[in-house]
Amino acid sequence: MADTTASASAAADTRPRKIIAGADGFGAELKDALVSHLQSLNIEVEDLGTTDYYSVGAEVGRRVSAAESDSGTRGLVACGTGVGVGIFANKFPGVFAATCLTAADALNARSINNCNVLAVSGMSTSKDSAVEILNAWLDTPFKAPCPASNFKPWEDNLSCFLDNSMNEMRKIGKEESKFDSSCSICCLVKNRELNPIDMIPGGSMKIVRESPTSAIVRFKAGSVEPAHHHTFGHDLVVMEGRKSVWNLSKGEKFDLGVGDYLFTPAGDVHRVKYYEDTEFFIKWDGHWDMFFDEDLETAKSEIDKGSA
Repeated sequence: MADTTASASAAADTRPRKIIAGADGFGAELKDALVSHLQSLNIEVEDLGTTDYYSVGAEVGRRVSAAESDSGTRGLVACGTGVGVGIFANKFPGVFAATCLTAADALNARSINNCNVLAVSGMSTSKDSAVEILNAWLDTPFKAPCPASNFKPWEDNLSCFLDNSMNEMRKIGKEESKFDSSCSICCLVKNRELNPIDMIPGGSMKIVRESPTSAIVRFKAGSVEPAHHHTFGHDLVVMEGRKSVWNLSKGEKFDLGVGDYLFTPAGDVHRVKYYEDTEFFIKWDGHWDMFFDEDLETAKSEIDKGSA
């Protein structure tokens, strides 16, 4: 009985504190069953629901990547085969998504790859099998004995290799792009310098065209734009990173990631929070202006309180 209690305690220590889950239409039913199972284990679940095709894989990957320093946060994605959502999740640094069709797959993925996003197949996996897969994935620590190691501890040289592979994989996607110096367009992008925005710490911008005016704007992770408004409406497209925009005039919130578009009408008061280093293209009519409706500390306080 003591051994059983010890095993249960060890499993609880291995399990993540939070799971970010989502599925497309082909994996929705299986995802819902696994979310219910996670909740029965008292694991916090952020359920993103069901979206078209693979976009939910990208969103789960983005959020797990942003929480990479918190090893207690993992992801769960489901589609017809479990492959598409896994591929999209893996586009983000620090995300190690694996499609698992058996409990042995889950044991190997956790032991060898420190898999932090589980992808499952809604078309070929029953609910009972999926629960077994999920339990194996939840309870297996990195470098644990697994089928690939014949259920024996990894030898020292292989254990060292696995540790180093984690460090190397985390660098993928974070390295600076290499530009062909013979290409004038590439050189222009590489050498683009943005000027600091004196009014807002962490921000910088570069005007690329006048009348209608357009610019490239960049903000560092953690930056906040206090509530403000302009005499012009503006269109923006996020090219890198992740941000939230609260339109206080209309009581709306927009969570934006790579490729997302937003138009803010003239005069609308809005507040912005940047969760990652973020770059976006913005276009507006008229001369640049910015009228603040609060100070920076007030903005941060409102966001922290969740009343943004």
